[in-house]
Amino acid sequence: MRRYRFGRIAALFAASYVAAVVGSGVLALATGDPALLREIVTSGWDPEFMPYTWWVELLMVAGGVLQGWAYWQVLRGRPTGAAAVNERPVRLLRAALYLSVACTLLFRLPIPYQWWLGLPSDLLQGAIVGLFFVVLAGSLPRWLRLLGLVAGLANAAMDTADTFVYGLGLWDVAPFVSPYRLGNVVYLLWLVPVLVGQARDARWTRGTVRMGGAAAALSLLSSGGHSIVSFGGSGVDYHLLLLMALSILGVFGTVWQARSAHDLGGPAPVPSPAPPVQVAPARAWPLAGVAVVLPLIPAAVNLADGMPVWIGPRGAVDDLFHGYLSYPATVLWVAVDLLVGVGAPAVLVLIAVVRRTRRLLRVTMPALTLAAAAGVVTVLTTKSEADWRIIPEMAEERLALYPDGLFEPDDKGDILFGLSPLWYSLALAASAFVLLLLYGAPPAARLRHHVLVTALATSVALCFLPAADQSRGPITTAASCSPPEPWENGVAAEEPAPLTGARAFICAVRQHNALDFAATTPDQVLLAHGRRLCAAYTRDDPRELARLQGREVASDLGWVLAGICPAANAKVSAKAAAEEREFDEMAAEERRKCAATPRHHPLIKPAKAIRLKEPEWPEAGLDLYDEFAVEGKSTTAGPVTAEPGRVTVSTDSDSHVCVTLETYPRRPPVETKGWDDVVEVGYANQSGEMIFMDGLSGTELPDLSLNGRKGHYRIRVHFAWSPWKGEEYGTQRLLIMAYPGPGDQVTTYRKPPRR
Repeated sequence: MRRYRFGRIAALFAASYVAAVVGSGVLALATGDPALLREIVTSGWDPEFMPYTWWVELLMVAGGVLQGWAYWQVLRGRPTGAAAVNERPVRLLRAALYLSVACTLLFRLPIPYQWWLGLPSDLLQGAIVGLFFVVLAGSLPRWLRLLGLVAGLANAAMDTADTFVYGLGLWDVAPFVSPYRLGNVVYLLWLVPVLVGQARDARWTRGTVRMGGAAAALSLLSSGGHSIVSFGGSGVDYHLLLLMALSILGVFGTVWQARSAHDLGGPAPVPSPAPPVQVAPARAWPLAGVAVVLPLIPAAVNLADGMPVWIGPRGAVDDLFHGYLSYPATVLWVAVDLLVGVGAPAVLVLIAVVRRTRRLLRVTMPALTLAAAAGVVTVLTTKSEADWRIIPEMAEERLALYPDGLFEPDDKGDILFGLSPLWYSLALAASAFVLLLLYGAPPAARLRHHVLVTALATSVALCFLPAADQSRGPITTAASCSPPEPWENGVAAEEPAPLTGARAFICAVRQHNALDFAATTPDQVLLAHGRRLCAAYTRDDPRELARLQGREVASDLGWVLAGICPAANAKVSAKAAAEEREFDEMAAEERRKCAATPRHHPLIKPAKAIRLKEPEWPEAGLDLYDEFAVEGKSTTAGPVTAEPGRVTVSTDSDSHVCVTLETYPRRPPVETKGWDDVVEVGYANQSGEMIFMDGLSGTELPDLSLNGRKGHYRIRVHFAWSPWKGEEYGTQRLLIMAYPGPGDQVTTYRKPPRR
């Protein structure tokens, strides 16, 4: 094993960092506050945008452990032994790589960020591109080095322009400086040739090249630095979670730069003969031919129906690429979708069967297994009506990469996808299994770390599989909890009885996502968990309840458990009774206010007069409008706004209104005493009804018309505040008179001296 100059110091620092991460993770799981853990691992992600979730914090701890390993790789220095005697370009490249790593680590420090701090890193990237062009002269052909040089300098120029654009707030220019459809393709056009050159150059180890390959794969998946919009909320935002994960995994790029510099400073390794290519023994062709033919069977069925696609735009795997990853990665996914759909895996299997090299077989079998798993995940996560189909623009963008007219809806509006991906999964998994039987490495050739990784992966997979003997039982859906409204069926029906007991609890969970369970969780599992929460609620430990409220229950815990927990039901019932008493007392108080206001005594006999017993509480004022009204100029006087076919009376939405309505056969005398505002307007009644209403509160006053008479009316509005027991404003009084009469002019008979 190679030793490094500062290996022990780096290991001590990395161990201290990992200990701090694990400690802050335990603190986050115990208190429900992930602020310290987020600050250490990701330099702070506001819990309002990514709220505390136990499994997210476990991912953060795992990311912190990965970062500790990365710091050990970065800080350990060059290998021990005599320092390499390098030419000037190599020394400059090594210094530039170290400076670039230092600039990257600088952003981890708790210092205020200024946009111009990114400029040194951008300039260093341009220098690294030029120096790699010189240093790799003996390892790469000139045309490939020139391609990398042009792409690398273009990427450095784009990054520098990006820094200025975002620093100066020139948001309109950003799409032209770095189009989102490019992603990190320009950067990869430089990085991939560099990695090829490093793999051919003995100065760099295979581990360094692997770190660069991991960084290249992450760059392909990343959106290229473009922002993701999030509004936070109570659930996990998977866009932000992916962004957090990619920012953590970005340490692979830093490790690659540091290791590239370390390797250049150490002594030149002693050349060793290339290991012989391991070839599996030949097997009988009939069975090997089965492995080749199997992926072609579902492809032939699909192609016979005119469908050359394996999965298509459906399921969680496709959602991952279209909704979360970069555009180039999405294009690559669609290409893979089409290739698997037409049977291209058979070509890969045929090459593996013909050549039979261990490396090729180790690539082919996992690739087939991974594709089979993607098909299963797609079937399990496909929705009958995908969200993106609701918005035409999103549907058009989702289908843009596929051939035109491939996914046309049928008569019912359903998109036809062809053969189920499960058939592809069965064929691909069977082909991988046949290859394993024919060309699997003997036990002596299996490396210990291969066996360890396989056993660990199998154990993790088994942890996520449900027990085969567990009865799932019924599953109540959120839709079944809400019976259709009477108007939806076109028949009159009584109000449904409120839900009680276990069904009330299950529906509270299903409809409001009160517990962090999947929609397919059986009812019996929810009830078992609810009874455990009921036991905690009955114990009434404030600290335990606060922890449960923040970690497991998104809504009020007592309200969720009321159906199955007597203690919660008692507390919720008592609270509801107290609120009802408070409401009744408030309503009685408002009635007393209206009863205490002066009664209006008409000076002439009205055709009808109505003093409402119950005070009204309009939220947006009172509106009188005719369905045949035409547009015209509006006029406002005091609390009244008039326009053709419409009259609006504004009221204070924080207070109730005591209303009196009077209709006269002729013009009544004007009364202003005791009123703050008296305004008269015209109104053309074409429907025969004159009803003031408020759509927000549902307020609807009695008809003001004169026995259903159509024609022109004059409406006189009286408004005033009546004092009540020392309150600053008291209660609102409203008297509305209506009588037949011509004229649309607005007349103000009284208004306060100052509003």
